[in-house]
Amino acid sequence: MAEATKRRSPLVDFLSRLLRVKPLGAAGAVIVVLLFLIGIFAEQLAPYDYAEVKIMDRLAPPSAKHWLGADQLGRDVLSRVIHGARISVIIGLMASLINLAVAMVLGITTGFFGGKFDLIVMRIVDAWLAIPVLLILMTVMSLVGRGLLQIIVVLGIASGIGSASARIPKSAVMAIKENQYMLAAKAIGVPTSRILIRHVMPNIMAPLLV
Repeated sequence: MAEATKRRSPLVDFLSRLLRVKPLGAAGAVIVVLLFLIGIFAEQLAPYDYAEVKIMDRLAPPSAKHWLGADQLGRDVLSRVIHGARISVIIGLMASLINLAVAMVLGITTGFFGGKFDLIVMRIVDAWLAIPVLLILMTVMSLVGRGLLQIIVVLGIASGIGSASARIPKSAVMAIKENQYMLAAKAIGVPTSRILIRHVMPNIMAPLLV
């Protein structure tokens, strides 16, 4: 039994520990993985072409032929939902990555430099939060035009500027910038860019990932 345990891969150990310690987190991970798999294999999973029009099946109720029914043009709803998962995953993931990057830049710079720079940036963020997000998105989209890339960039930047996540890295940076290793790096003349990349970012990745 002990030998079998030792032979288990680190991934298996991690997954088993995750199931025991964080069952809700494991359930969320399973849902996310399922969404990714559905998006990747949409063509294989969808019973019909999502754009196939069948007038004879228009507004058909759920049945063995159409599990979720058909729309007003006779298109299979289940197939459209499965293909829609791909778009949702792409937009959600890429917009979240841009959101994280913007929030990280704002949070790290304001937390590290502080002073007037922090005051100005945070007042801009507060003013941004005072404007309805939907109004901002509609205005920007009318200027940049339609398209998947435009939606991802606009959602990511708008959410990153107005998100409270910018305050999370800021708080983390403020907590570590007075530590001895940070003061030592400044004392020996380490450039600010190197301090931010080598000393600040690795120590705030945990709250950022969460």
